[in-house]
Amino acid sequence: MNLAISKDQVGQVLVVHVGGDLDVYTAPQLKEALAEALGSDGGTLVLDLSDVHFMDSTALGVLSSSLQQARSHEGDFRLVMDDPYLLKIFHITGFDGVFSIYPKLADALSAS
Repeated sequence: MNLAISKDQVGQVLVVHVGGDLDVYTAPQLKEALAEALGSDGGTLVLDLSDVHFMDSTALGVLSSSLQQARSHEGDFRLVMDDPYLLKIFHITGFDGVFSIYPKLADALSAS
């Protein structure tokens, strides 16, 4: 039930790093951190999920609402993950066609 969240500014891009399990217990922390990071000024947010190896439907809901928030402010919301389990979840739910997903942080940062 431990969740680690940190933020970095890389040029014009805000990167939120998450480590731990994303589930019904930790999703509220993630939701709060993303709402704060997204703010109301648009811009690009990269959510680095490289250190996440479990995610439930509650967390998927948080990510979906964060994507909508970013888009409503003309922003860009990118995910970084390469864990096969997480990628399978996104594929099964069809979210792999909704989110911009990159295998490495450098790929997400260099995307235009």
